[in-house]
Amino acid sequence: MIELTSRLEGKTFMLFELEENMKPLGYAIAGNWDYDHGYFDYKIDDYDGYQFLRIPFRAVRGQLDSHGAAVQLQRPFLLSHQYQDGTDDEGNIDNLSASFNQFQEPKNRDAEFPENYIGLGKALIHELEKKLLNQS
Repeated sequence: MIELTSRLEGKTFMLFELEENMKPLGYAIAGNWDYDHGYFDYKIDDYDGYQFLRIPFRAVRGQLDSHGAAVQLQRPFLLSHQYQDGTDDEGNIDNLSASFNQFQEPKNRDAEFPENYIGLGKALIHELEKKLLNQS
């Protein structure tokens, strides 16, 4: 994981408007959100795992699934996940858990981030700052 400084850190936005502005740029709310915090992810690449620019946020008004929720952006970071080749030896195979546990555990949740994408991550942050801070 590589943290990136950004002028977005600490800024507050309405979640719905934030998502409307970020989605056309390629960002999506990551599936691992909770009622009080979450992440916007930009998938940079998927070679030998996945490389993401991740923008964390936390609720400052309301819960994330409620109308009118406001969020505060936190420090962005670059993240790389490497997944196992083949089958997952730790996977559950009974019928009930198989329907919920169909994906492999990462081989390395915090794999080394490829240096050639660090500049791209910084450029993406700059683009996002320009888009969001010129509107607020």
